[in-house]
Amino acid sequence: MPYLNIVEVESALENLATAYPGLAQLIDLPETSVENRTIRALKIGAAAPFPKDAVVMLGGVHAREWGSCEILVHLAADLLEAHQNGTGLGYGGATYSAAEVSGLLQRLDLVLLPLVNPDGRLYSQTVQPMWRKNRNPAHGGGNPAPGCVGVDLNRNYDFLFDFTTAFSPAAHPQVSASPCDPMVYAGPHAFSEPETRNVRWLLDQYPRTGWLIDVHSYSQDMLYNWGDDDNQSDNPAMNFQNATFDHRRGVPNDLDYAEYIDKGDVDNEVLLAERFCQGVAGVRGIAYTPKTGFHLYPTSGTSDDYAYARHLVDPRKGRVLGFTVEWGTEFHPKWAEMEKIILDVDAGLVAFCLATA
Repeated sequence: MPYLNIVEVESALENLATAYPGLAQLIDLPETSVENRTIRALKIGAAAPFPKDAVVMLGGVHAREWGSCEILVHLAADLLEAHQNGTGLGYGGATYSAAEVSGLLQRLDLVLLPLVNPDGRLYSQTVQPMWRKNRNPAHGGGNPAPGCVGVDLNRNYDFLFDFTTAFSPAAHPQVSASPCDPMVYAGPHAFSEPETRNVRWLLDQYPRTGWLIDVHSYSQDMLYNWGDDDNQSDNPAMNFQNATFDHRRGVPNDLDYAEYIDKGDVDNEVLLAERFCQGVAGVRGIAYTPKTGFHLYPTSGTSDDYAYARHLVDPRKGRVLGFTVEWGTEFHPKWAEMEKIILDVDAGLVAFCLATA
């Protein structure tokens, strides 16, 4: 089976909602894509007599990372079928019992958005395979160059969006203010894009969300907060909202700045990231590495950091621990290998969800 195109991703979600009406529900997101395509999520979970926590999972943010959609579609199908039939799940050497699957869906709602960026995926699959951004032509100032179209959606969230102020001149964050940057143009302002506004809406719509996982490729890592600098849990005043530390962020291993994170939160993030990696390794022995986003490279405006920062900016919002999966070692593995990667990552995601108890 080849990679799914955008129509097939949509059909898969519709088919799952139809086949499992008591367990799965389609969610129409409030904004269409730039090219006016409807974007849908799928909520899966068993009915419960109590308010349930939620895990939000995103895929297909970067257009060229094709397998992320399949990972989330297959995860939904696996969990729904296993719960309905009263069976467990087996992913190579990683197995989960029927009781674990049932308990997971009784305790949690999984809100899956497999295709955040349908316009970009279509363009990547039909025109330019390595295309990364969305397809918004509005910000290029009339420049006809193909690279002057689009925004990197995973730099468009409201976290240290003004990176030229936030970061040290000695830092090299992977983000750009140039509309013609082919990879990491952040957009004119935070949430300028309908696709990122849809993700913000999901977090607002499900206020009991405790975890966000954004599925990307590649590097075989499980990333957790923060992405702008090293972590520290000793000085709460040294944080992204404090303008005193502007122009000082983003340099590794220096004494000038490190981003504050609550010790209990980072301990939980490390535990969950390790459980994910253990789940992946159980399938066929592939080793993923748990580490902060910053230790991949410094960034701002990412989904995982925005998700966690929300409760710090507005204490009325719930605490959401943020994660990014970086699967595989290339963007378009041959399908025979991608099928194995799907098993790896889905086993890791099930292990992660079980560990949230």
